[in-house]
Amino acid sequence: MELKEATDALDALSHPGRLGVFRLLVRRGPDGVRPSDMAAALSLKPNTLSVYLSALQQAGLIQSERKGRAVYYAAQMAHMGALVDYLVADCCRGRPDLCMPGAQPAAAASPRQDRSFHVLFLCTGNSARSIFAERLLADLGGARFVAHSAGLDPASGLNPHAVDLLERNGHSLDGLRAKPVSEFQSADAPRMDFVFTVCDAAANEECAPWPGQPITAHWGLPDPVKVIGTQAEKSLAFAETYAQMRRRIESFVTLPLQELDRLGLQTRLDDIGRSS
Repeated sequence: MELKEATDALDALSHPGRLGVFRLLVRRGPDGVRPSDMAAALSLKPNTLSVYLSALQQAGLIQSERKGRAVYYAAQMAHMGALVDYLVADCCRGRPDLCMPGAQPAAAASPRQDRSFHVLFLCTGNSARSIFAERLLADLGGARFVAHSAGLDPASGLNPHAVDLLERNGHSLDGLRAKPVSEFQSADAPRMDFVFTVCDAAANEECAPWPGQPITAHWGLPDPVKVIGTQAEKSLAFAETYAQMRRRIESFVTLPLQELDRLGLQTRLDDIGRSS
């Protein structure tokens, strides 16, 4: 990266509003986000958001893609990575530990192989989608994984449709409950190797970095709890959500974790999140 490119990128990120937009796009992953969803998540006026997006795009930090009638914006992580490399090389004497004392050495960047992997699925209510993911991973992943789920604003209990669907598919309900994310943020909580957001609201949320730098990905799915219609239509929505989550978990548990480096693993996880 040249000095002019670095200056343009840093200038674009120097405004709180533009930085907030960029951070949201990073959290939402490679699929991108529609401007209307960004405006709602960040409480921005459409014209203000348009100005922010234009500045970020001119600096090479984001890109846009038309999908049907909608335009989606996504973070250009390669450009951001080049900026970080530029800063580390010029400002840290080539030693990331001088500028980022909390960073892990490269040898510890990938999930550890000497124990089961702890995996956390985050959602808003923790009553259906993340519960499906927790139980599916526990049943399909065997001893390789320890599955957890939590909600940013957990419901008082599991959704009855979700409970019925799990039982009909032969899953045990033992230990399943709606839990606040705070249970996994205490000092004595298990250290996560993977953290997946399964709803857009959870991915939009600004959360403190997880200890140990777990690998993260966004596996957003529509919320079946919000479906309005007949009982048959609601049951169909839950069945479709369960089926899609099952396909993603099946893909996840077959990944050759011992053979993939962190970047390769991140790419595979992003691909799973885009599958339908």
